[in-house]
Amino acid sequence: MTGLVDPRRVLTNAGAKAGDVLLLGKALGTGIAVSAIKKGTADPALVRAATAQMKQLNRAAGEVYARHWKSVHALTDVTGFGLLGHLDSAMRASNTRARIDAAALAVLPGVRELAAAGVVPGGTKANLQFVSERATFPADMAEPDRLLLADAQTNGGMLAAVDARAAVKILAALADAGAPARAIGEVVRPRRGAPPGVDVMGEISSATGRMDAQEKRR
Repeated sequence: MTGLVDPRRVLTNAGAKAGDVLLLGKALGTGIAVSAIKKGTADPALVRAATAQMKQLNRAAGEVYARHWKSVHALTDVTGFGLLGHLDSAMRASNTRARIDAAALAVLPGVRELAAAGVVPGGTKANLQFVSERATFPADMAEPDRLLLADAQTNGGMLAAVDARAAVKILAALADAGAPARAIGEVVRPRRGAPPGVDVMGEISSATGRMDAQEKRR
């Protein structure tokens, strides 16, 4: 593909700034869901949710971020390297750290239980191993939940670092465009001597409960 673009409006993963709010679209867990589908162990509700999400293009979200380009400091999508992998790349490119709240993440229904049962793709395990030297987790966060944060996604959501003053406006625009997202954390300066990377706070279990409730209401 070739074309022309205003160089002032190119959105890369390299411009995140301390104080930015991190926005993420779509739920985590498609890699685990696909593994379960292949094994024939996926619940029908998970099959429906994962399939619908993987069919949803990121075009609408991309157009919203493009319209708000002055407030979008870094942008990427979450695909094969998982949330942690793509976020780690963005933080290393920006020389910053991300602080994310696991309870704010949307999660596909049932994938935590599948991860606990060992239904995890090899790419997801490799992702977690790669980022672990630059990531921190709550001491009591179980390995399956850490794997879910690194799950290799198929057509995952867009991940953005945006000016905190514009975050609410951008979230509203994404919802209006049919591409809702969540604020999942913030960008911070690394402590002296610490490398760029990701710090995970909180517990993912409460987010799962909210996601399951939302699925039932739909």
